[in-house]
Amino acid sequence: MSERRPHDPAPKDGRYAYEGLDRLLHEKARLGILTSLAARPDGLLFTDLKSLCQLTDGNLSRHLTVLEEAGLVEIRKGFKGRRPQTLCRLTESGRRRYLDYIEVLGSVVADAQEATKGQRRLRRHQADGWSPA
Repeated sequence: MSERRPHDPAPKDGRYAYEGLDRLLHEKARLGILTSLAARPDGLLFTDLKSLCQLTDGNLSRHLTVLEEAGLVEIRKGFKGRRPQTLCRLTESGRRRYLDYIEVLGSVVADAQEATKGQRRLRRHQADGWSPA
């Protein structure tokens, strides 16, 4: 049985479960797409989004399809002159879901920072010649 030190916070059931981390949004490429679109409420052209996220046409297309099917992104196809253009933008529900997700990520970062404070304190004490019993 491990002994609790007095300065340890009381354990909270599921404290680090992070139920709000959405697997659909958590994938690296999709997170980049959503972040790019969140910063531009009017949307982005496919080619600009491809460049920002450093994805291939096929990879971006596949991720956009997944996000569109989930109702997070809307895709509008049109023309500028004779050239086809595809405009991508977040839906309102997509924006809300993204912001909720970012809030959960903020709690993950805050917990990680809190955890590393203890590690820094321990290293500082060990450097002074102190070590736990």
